[in-house]
Amino acid sequence: MILFCDTSALVKLYVQEAGSEQVAERAQACEIVAVSRIAWVEAVSAMARRAREQPGDAAALMQARAQLARDWPSYFKIELTPELTELAADYADAFALRAYDSVQLASALTMHRATPGEVAFACFDARLTKAAQVLGIVAA
Repeated sequence: MILFCDTSALVKLYVQEAGSEQVAERAQACEIVAVSRIAWVEAVSAMARRAREQPGDAAALMQARAQLARDWPSYFKIELTPELTELAADYADAFALRAYDSVQLASALTMHRATPGEVAFACFDARLTKAAQVLGIVAA
């Protein structure tokens, strides 16, 4: 089984918050954890924003970012291609998604098409999860 993590799920592997245990269990049970290439930017941004907003967590977040950097090479990455960005634009329109959410969806679908029946989508955004389900991607 392949677990595709959007950034909301990926961050939960590094920052303890609601849903962290669930994502960690699913990631450990999978053969492959896949992410969109943009998850790096989004995860670093999320951790940096949280460190600014909650300065008391800054040291822990710096450690979390360092661990993400160490783990990053082990993730299967869906690359941004012209075809993927065009598909993402279609999904932004069709599902009323934010730009990077539509890229996450297009990335998950790319993985799903390459390995039908093998991909579970880990996400903590209701609209994005619903869009993935409409496209036939199983929620994790």
